[in-house]
Amino acid sequence: MEPKKIKLVLCWHMHQPHYRDGLNGEYRLPWVYLHAIKDYTDMVAHLEKLPGAKVVVNFAPVLLEQLDDYAKQMRSWLHSGTHVQDALLNWVSGETKVTQDLKQRFEIVQACQKAFAPTMIDTFPAFRRLLDMSNCDEATTLEDAICLSYFNEQYFIDLLMWYHLAWMGQSLRQDDERVENLIETGQNGVHFTPKDQRVMVEIMADAIEGVIPRYRRLMEAGQIEISMTPYGHPIVPLLIDFDSMKDAQPHSPMPESECYPDGYERAKWHMEHGFKVFEEHFGVKPKGVWLSEGAVSAAAIGLLDYYEIDWTASGEGVWRHSCEASHLDHHDIASKRALYQPLQHATQNCALFFRDDGLSDLIGFQYKDWNPQDAANNFAHNLHNIANALGEDVEDYVVSVILDGENAWEYYPDNAYHFLSALYQTLVEHPQVEMTTFSEALESGVRPRHLPVLKAGSWVYGSFSTWIGEPDKNAGWDLLVDAKLTFDKVMASGKLSEDEVRLATEQLAICEGSDWFWWFGDYNPSGSVKDFDQLFRRHLEKLFILLGEKPPEQLSIPLSYGGGDMENAGTMRRN
Repeated sequence: MEPKKIKLVLCWHMHQPHYRDGLNGEYRLPWVYLHAIKDYTDMVAHLEKLPGAKVVVNFAPVLLEQLDDYAKQMRSWLHSGTHVQDALLNWVSGETKVTQDLKQRFEIVQACQKAFAPTMIDTFPAFRRLLDMSNCDEATTLEDAICLSYFNEQYFIDLLMWYHLAWMGQSLRQDDERVENLIETGQNGVHFTPKDQRVMVEIMADAIEGVIPRYRRLMEAGQIEISMTPYGHPIVPLLIDFDSMKDAQPHSPMPESECYPDGYERAKWHMEHGFKVFEEHFGVKPKGVWLSEGAVSAAAIGLLDYYEIDWTASGEGVWRHSCEASHLDHHDIASKRALYQPLQHATQNCALFFRDDGLSDLIGFQYKDWNPQDAANNFAHNLHNIANALGEDVEDYVVSVILDGENAWEYYPDNAYHFLSALYQTLVEHPQVEMTTFSEALESGVRPRHLPVLKAGSWVYGSFSTWIGEPDKNAGWDLLVDAKLTFDKVMASGKLSEDEVRLATEQLAICEGSDWFWWFGDYNPSGSVKDFDQLFRRHLEKLFILLGEKPPEQLSIPLSYGGGDMENAGTMRRN
């Protein structure tokens, strides 16, 4: 007699914020296309090679749009030499020539160090030697980098090519002969040519164009479920009600503004525009919605009910606070038994799944230092223990493992290729594990348990402290509220054309994204804080311009300076 199986849902969240400068349209940071050639390609390749592996993949619509845009811009440059709105891409393609300008040279060298050195730079001796030649690892000013004046243009071409080769996913290195040839060229000490630079862009364009169709094929084959996040990745409970923060942060300071004006309607807009973008790419409406950052509240779940969404998910902190407030059985909470049952809040219909933080963080932070097969075996052994503890009713439970599908792999050897291969194979073959999706789990008969009280919070600490309740973050909200009040006034005036209304509304959605607030605060590294602070203020400035209003002088003043030392933790989540 075969043992009963525990249902496992692996959910990978794919998200990058809107990196285009609000004023000039240039991409200020390259993470969309770099993660596309490294992570989005690798993650789908694993699934294509093992049809028995079932997962949920969540896409933020604002990421889907940027993937489309990059693919079109790269293809346009290849066909007609059209300028690409990304400085790093223009440098590596040769569209922008490297001059004697020291500032430009310093920016290139700085850009080409933005990778985790032990796994992405040091593994390529030729790349490592080029960076060592510049002696700019610790350089923070132009004066520190004066030696770059003496390098020829070829040095920077080789450096840029190696940087992009280091960001290539393992599947591209294995399956695309062009990538293999470029790596061999560099390893043999041969300088890269303009033809090589063009090939590099061709490789990236092909890879990025293929990302969404490849995931869609797996969805249509029934191997994966694809869910979405509201369009601009806003923190929906905070849009609806600032007071929702008090469930987990009762003593944190609030923004000066009492609320976000008409926030529920704005949350509806993000849902509806998200559905539109999602259906354009995948041909269907999603059954599940991962609210940005797993941020939930009773009102946010009510919104999902309004759109007849079957499921959502959040973190273990929200689950624990809610179970304790609901006075669920202490044993069920202490043993985490209730964690593996989907819950249904009060009279609401949407099923809530909750992330096993321990299992998720093993993948996100711990297994990178393990032998790949040992890590896969350990993960499976944990599932075996959970299944045994649940006993005869094991088939009524679901273990939810949810994490970014992009940021952890940089810290693994070979982009976690060996680990993920071992993990999928081990789970598919395990006699006590059934890989499934949230929708399939519900369709199979798993019944949500009643939850009288849902405490508002996110998958980060079970609170909203990453986005509100700190001076710099609150100041960001106050700026956004002021912009929204101006938006409302202009909309009420009726002075904008239909197209102008559309552009301003979409720009407001970008400003409402969660990522700006994530970075505000003195505990984050100053470089990253500066990048996101500038982007946020420039997006707000663009909104005022689209509304025909003068941008406030306050938008020229930085909100936050950072200065902390959390680069590693930040990179795991955001680059």
